[in-house]
Formats: sequence, C-alpha cells, structure tokens
Amino acid sequence: MLNIISKRYWFFLISGFFILISIISLATVGLKSGIEFSSGSMLSVKFETPVEYAQFQQEIVNLGYTSAIVQSVGENEFLIRTQELTEEQKTQLEAALTTQFGKLSESQFYSVSPLVATETARSAAIAVAVAMVGILLYVTWAFRRMPSAFRWGTCSVIALFHDALVTVGLFSIFGAILGWEINLMFITGILTIIGYSINNTIVVFDRMRENQIKGISASFENIVNNSQVETLGRSLNTSITTLITTLALLLFVGSTIQNFAIVLLIGIAVGTFDSVFVAPGLLVVWDKNEWGRFIPWRKPSPVKA
Repeated sequence: MLNIISKRYWFFLISGFFILISIISLATVGLKSGIEFSSGSMLSVKFETPVEYAQFQQEIVNLGYTSAIVQSVGENEFLIRTQELTEEQKTQLEAALTTQFGKLSESQFYSVSPLVATETARSAAIAVAVAMVGILLYVTWAFRRMPSAFRWGTCSVIALFHDALVTVGLFSIFGAILGWEINLMFITGILTIIGYSINNTIVVFDRMRENQIKGISASFENIVNNSQVETLGRSLNTSITTLITTLALLLFVGSTIQNFAIVLLIGIAVGTFDSVFVAPGLLVVWDKNEWGRFIPWRKPSPVKA
C-alpha cells in the first residue's frame, strides 16, 4: 500500500511554496478590480462590418476616453470599460463609433456607482468569512463523536483558507499577464471552490472516521494513510471530470463566465491536492504534536528526568 502520509512534509512544502508565491503576487501585483468593485461603466458593442482592434482602441482614445480599457471578446465585438457614463454619454459614444465603423448593436451596458462598488466589496468579504465560520462549526459538529472534534473543523478551515489564498494568488499572476479583472463571477467562483473543497475534504475525513471506528489500526497515522489511499481514486476521478466540464465552459460559453471558469480550474486542482494530501496531514501533525517541525531551527525542549 502507498505510504502517502509519511510524505506529508513534502506536501506541506509544496503548499508552502504556492502560498509564498501567492502572497508575493498579491503584495506586488494585487488584483485588478472590475466594475462591480471599483465603479464605472461597461459597454459591449458588436459591428456588422470587420473592425480591427488597434483601430477601435485608437478611436476610443481619440474620443477622449484615454483611460478606457478595451477588450476584443469576439468577431467584431468589443468590451469597453470606462468611467461611469450617463445615458446621454453612452448614446454619444455609440453614435461616434457608428459614424467611424458602421452600424453596431449593443450587447450589454451597465454602470456601478462608487457607493455600490464599496458595498459589493464589503458584502463579498462578509460572504467568504461567514462561509468559513459556518464550515468550521458544521465540521466540528459533524465529527463531534471523534476525539478532539474541533481539530477536524480547524484543519478543514485551514485547508479551505489555503485553497482560497492560492487560487486568488495564482489568479492575480494570470490577471497581471492577461489583464483579467475580478468581478462578481470571481467571487462566485471562490465560494464554489470553498464548497467543492470542503466536500472533498469531508470524503477523506469521513473515511478516516469509519476506519477509526472499525479499529483497523492502533496508529492514527496508519488510519489516515489507509483512508487517503482508499479515497484517492474517487477524488481524482471526480476532480478530473469536473475539470473537463469546466474547461468546456471556458472554451465554448465565452467571456461572460471567464472569471468563474478560471477560478474553478485553479481551485479544483488546488483543492483536490489539499483535501487528499494536506488536510489529513495536518490532523496527524496535531495528533502527534509535531508543530515544532515547521520551525527547523527551533531547539528541542530538554527532557526532564
């Protein structure tokens, strides 16, 4: 049988590396806020005749929108993000674009005021925090018959925080390279990942509980390892099929759910690794009181006579 749990510190090292990269990225690059979190207007237009991206972008600048962000989202279709526009300003902009490039159709238009943007960001943060606390309480209650049930809840939440942090950190790297912005679909993706990851973690934890009740071994470490091996195939199969579906959404549905699909792709991969290899390992570390091994330069406590 595979001895997965004996390699737990290697898995912690991998997780630590991605956590470090994520923190550095968030501290240096950060996240580019979309309309929902920074206010402004979003206008999507599609032309009947071919329009080159460079010409369109230059025309937007010529019209006075020098700080506008322009994206090509399809054939002769462009997304314009700029400062908050009134209905009159939008009409004037569309009229000028029609004069320059021909007839157009408006795919979408919406504006968000600074007040609404601030409230949205606050609500998103509260939603994530409430989800974490709720999961901590539920897992602690669900495993209340296990010794030190609070440990099970705490380790699951640590794993979820890891998943969210690494997903956000990696998204910030891709966002800096590709110009992606966070929006409500991004927050929806993060909350979905939290739910997906806790489901994977619960599957492994539940098998650990079953094996401990059966008394398959006197060693908690062996019980955890057996549970990891028994659930490994199920976790990988579920995650791979979900990744395939998510990739199909990203490729064929379009830019409207881009952030949601990207977050899912990153989060499912990170969450699967974390649920199978990291969260159970943390329980073993706690059970064996090995926290000192995370600080290699720490001097061991003197043995009392």
